[in-house]
Amino acid sequence: MRGRLAGRGLAALPVATAATLLVLCFDLLQRLPGGAAVVEDVGVVRGSQPLALSLLRTPLSLFVPALDLPVWGALVQVLVVFGLAELVLGRGRTLLVAYAGTVAGTLYARLAVDLGPGSPFGLPTADAAVRDVGPSAAVVALAICTAWRVRAWFSGSAVVVLMAVEAAGLPNLAGREHLAAVAVAVLASLVDEVLIGFRPPVAVLVPALPDTGRARQYG
Repeated sequence: MRGRLAGRGLAALPVATAATLLVLCFDLLQRLPGGAAVVEDVGVVRGSQPLALSLLRTPLSLFVPALDLPVWGALVQVLVVFGLAELVLGRGRTLLVAYAGTVAGTLYARLAVDLGPGSPFGLPTADAAVRDVGPSAAVVALAICTAWRVRAWFSGSAVVVLMAVEAAGLPNLAGREHLAAVAVAVLASLVDEVLIGFRPPVAVLVPALPDTGRARQYG
């Protein structure tokens, strides 16, 4: 895998490349005259929408970046995290985890609004009109699943702690959706651990070491 990545570059990571390009295209489109309305109709999810419509838009909503944040940050996150996940988890699981993290955030947003601000897990009714978080929920879920798969406990724990601090310091829709993505990622990793077993793809992350003993024997 390392050799294929070194030889082909981004062509060896079609999922990560396509996801990054989609984020860029949606960002450019929503900044053009009339483009924001198009993005709204095809990829923006809000808690005030009918659930069926939200789920229909969810695959594309994953790639719609926030307007109030620098798009370069989203692009770097998607390219790096999706790329690592594609190498470690495989393309199918990368797409599945990304979608599951996004759907979890979408569903939790509706539940939180229904619970209301009086509940520790609730949100104000006004948050029903706020856009979903876009690619960040998928990035959070993929980062945790990838770290778990290669036993990078410090990195995975750091993501969880950062998301918890964000939710505590900024108790808004984005923070809560990120926590929902964390929960789904942990659950998915546990299921993978129990049902499939753990075989760390060390060859992807650790370069091959020369067999110095054999070299001395035949040298």
